[in-house]
Amino acid sequence: MNKSRRPGDISRREFIALAGGAAGMAALATMNIPAGWATNPSPAVADEFRYQNNETDVLVLGSGIAGLFAAVKSHDAGARVLMVSKGRLGSSGQTPFARGIFNYDSATAKVSVDELVAKISRSALGTNNPIYTRQMVEHSKARVEELQGWGFFESPLFHNAFKRPMEERNIPIMERIMITHLIKEKGRIAGAAGFSLDEQKVHFFKAKSIILCTGAGGFKPNGFPICDLTHDGTVMAYAIGAKVTGKEWNDGHAGRVDHPAACFDGWQHVLEQKPNMTGPEVRHDLGVDINYAAYRDGNPVTMGPPGSGGGRKPSGGPYTPKEFQRSGRPSGPPPGGKGGKGGPPGFGGDMMGGASAGMSIHKSEGLVPINDRCESNIPGLYAAGDALGSYMAGAIYTQIGSSLAGSAVQGAIAAEAAAEYCQGQDLPEIPKAIIDQISAEILAPMLRESGYSPAWVTQTLQGVMIPNFILYIKKENLLLAALAYIEELRDHHMPLLRAADMHELRLAHETANMIANAEMKLRASLMRKESRCSHFRLDYPEVDNENWQAWINIYKEADGTMTLEKQAFL
Repeated sequence: MNKSRRPGDISRREFIALAGGAAGMAALATMNIPAGWATNPSPAVADEFRYQNNETDVLVLGSGIAGLFAAVKSHDAGARVLMVSKGRLGSSGQTPFARGIFNYDSATAKVSVDELVAKISRSALGTNNPIYTRQMVEHSKARVEELQGWGFFESPLFHNAFKRPMEERNIPIMERIMITHLIKEKGRIAGAAGFSLDEQKVHFFKAKSIILCTGAGGFKPNGFPICDLTHDGTVMAYAIGAKVTGKEWNDGHAGRVDHPAACFDGWQHVLEQKPNMTGPEVRHDLGVDINYAAYRDGNPVTMGPPGSGGGRKPSGGPYTPKEFQRSGRPSGPPPGGKGGKGGPPGFGGDMMGGASAGMSIHKSEGLVPINDRCESNIPGLYAAGDALGSYMAGAIYTQIGSSLAGSAVQGAIAAEAAAEYCQGQDLPEIPKAIIDQISAEILAPMLRESGYSPAWVTQTLQGVMIPNFILYIKKENLLLAALAYIEELRDHHMPLLRAADMHELRLAHETANMIANAEMKLRASLMRKESRCSHFRLDYPEVDNENWQAWINIYKEADGTMTLEKQAFL
């Protein structure tokens, strides 16, 4: 029996059948479906957005453990502080997933600071910055003791412990604000701008100094908790002339085969644990050995980790110093186990690769520091934690728990430096022309009547960058092919990103940041013609100490060109 159809009615099957082809537009018209069904339905117009101006001495961007110490210590040093976060205090980014924090106690340690730093340098094949390595070791105990006083070790959730010192000092926090622009005036930092994720409001912040605690990021892969991190801080800083480093290295955290897309399911046994302290134990972990095994041998017929089909280690592959080599299968948790000496702390089950695709080793990527105070080459701009390319542990994971401890230590160091910088500065003025330009750039995706959805562009980016033979097991012809795709996304698709609401506006800006990060990773991987730590080239499989005892820094020329340079290891 036929049923009457109201204008605009369409079944799911009809929609799917019609939406895939050009002829569908004509067919939809015969069913009284509006011709503009595929255009941006955004209800937003420029006049509906409100604008809010904010002022502070030290602007802390990010609310993880680096941001916490940056805000608290800036306040304690006498500065007026404001924290702004894309997420929630203590419950966004990677901080909530950290369960071990390194604590060096000279009274009980069986190894001296000098010996520990030297051993980390050997494992890192010289890629670490020993100044920042030493800072992490020497200051870790003080930061751990403060965390103990705030109740950090009493719960697997960190919000209350982080809130305590913030409320005691009455430090204001603005949450769910996505910062999209850093502002530089007269050669120094002047402020930042962004928008609310919950209302149609654009925010401008005037600040004497800024501390980026925005974390690292990835290509929104499945199975590891970095999906809300997209290198926002790094790309914003790069846009105004800051130098960036560490893009050729690769984090090797795995997901679980039985829960490949469910981060909580895969990491539940870790997330429900209270934080603990770790001591000195230098390793050489989470490089690309498992990726190499998967590339050489493929996956087993039955469930198991990549490359485990033959139960043997393939010849060749990434180099591991003899004193850090482990016998048996590539480093990672044993199949079906509840963690193991070779794998991520507390991780168990059969592994799958690519879960943290797009991220480098903690502390190995981010803004290039010009001194030991977390300062960038932009006066007034500082960074801490995974937003700072401090090479604290080098280009491989060398010390369990050092990432969390290093973020706390660097947040405090950057805070004291930023507060001191503010003492000699007046609050900057931001010209109206700059405000108007930035406002237009922020809202541009919402005002386009048509274009590319950020979700589709992100999926295209993932398809180009995440394959094992592009991101982890590298060779020149494939890197160049991937770069051609990324340049197309940069030049054509990124300018046409459109958004229908505030959520998609966030996604549009995040997608643009991921495209920039992808280009950086490909260009740095092409430039480093050797294999070292977590960077492996099939066409240059050996460590080259004659030519490559150097970091790669990236900066933006005045004409917009992305330029790469070497900086010798310390």
